[in-house]
Amino acid sequence: MNHDELMELIVEHYKHPGNRGAIENASAVQKGRNSGCGDEITVYVDVGDNGVVRRLSFEGVGCMVSQAGASIILEKAEGKTLSEIEHMPSGIMSDILGKRLVAMRHGCAHLGLNTLKLAVGKLLSRDARGLKHGEARGE
Repeated sequence: MNHDELMELIVEHYKHPGNRGAIENASAVQKGRNSGCGDEITVYVDVGDNGVVRRLSFEGVGCMVSQAGASIILEKAEGKTLSEIEHMPSGIMSDILGKRLVAMRHGCAHLGLNTLKLAVGKLLSRDARGLKHGEARGE
């Protein structure tokens, strides 16, 4: 993807994010913050009994990079298993947003992925303790 196409994708996801809004009775809710610039997001994860993500969404405030990055990564993660999300490499954000932008705005670019992984970690930890999805929701 060339620079102009990449910027068009980022602007589109910033103006019209795909997975925006809270999920009522989500399996997990996780807040994330980039302390360097103040960007904030809350990620909502809805998981089926089979460990496959049925739906992901987020709410937040911040720069175009953090908000578009969250929208794009959640779109890519929907339908994956918790394990697949847990093992997503951090380099995926460079693949999505471009190496140059991620290098310049690392915290903003990774906010969505890092927050999603924290939520997934809570779910996997809960599963390891034998709880069912929907119990002991983490916030």
